[in-house]
Amino acid sequence: MHRINFLNAPMDIATMEETVSFIEDRIEKKQFLQHVVVNVAKIVNMKKDPVLAESVKACDVINIDGMGVVFGARFLGYDVPERVAGVDLFHELLFMSAKRGFPVFLLGATEEVVSKTVSKVKAINPNLNIAGYNDGYFWDDEEAVVNKIRESGAKLLFVAITSPKKENFINKWQDKLGVDFVMGVGGTFDVVAGKVRRAPKWMQRAGLEWLYRVLQEPGRMWKRYLITNSQFAYLLLKDKFTK
Repeated sequence: MHRINFLNAPMDIATMEETVSFIEDRIEKKQFLQHVVVNVAKIVNMKKDPVLAESVKACDVINIDGMGVVFGARFLGYDVPERVAGVDLFHELLFMSAKRGFPVFLLGATEEVVSKTVSKVKAINPNLNIAGYNDGYFWDDEEAVVNKIRESGAKLLFVAITSPKKENFINKWQDKLGVDFVMGVGGTFDVVAGKVRRAPKWMQRAGLEWLYRVLQEPGRMWKRYLITNSQFAYLLLKDKFTK
């Protein structure tokens, strides 16, 4: 695992196996680790949101999630072996936690979605110790939820809240959460609970998950992806041909 600076955004070049091993080792040693994944939208938004940029840069592990970033980094000459998708890493870390006896806490989404996610991951990993869970609508009393997480005894915390709220929440409260590992997982709970479908594998490999999202929710998604993808392409070409 090594860190690069891609379009002025730090990120770690690592495989899924290397990432899980690194995280497991840090948890075993009780060394706090803050994790984040980056995709095209996050890189674009970091350019205009200094608070988000600072929150991402403060993380100990910054994995490349979107294939758009993988292709873009390769276009600029970086050797990126694979993506480490947040939803896949979530499942790998739950499997590891069940095996190692590490208790976990799930935070985010609606009450219905997070409770269904708990049921689904327990069915997949019967030995998983879920120390607690809470929906993502707690902004009138963040400290109460922080206390709930700390008192649960969880070692791993997964935060399924939209960007940049999750990154800023984690960065703000990391010293009071009482966990050894915290990761923002975005819309992962929606996927696990069955509310949102993932793109087919071939679309994931081709970097077309964004198109699949647009086809599912055209009214809400087309403008977002048109703008961010266009801005990302501009940043790539500018970096490539102005050096």
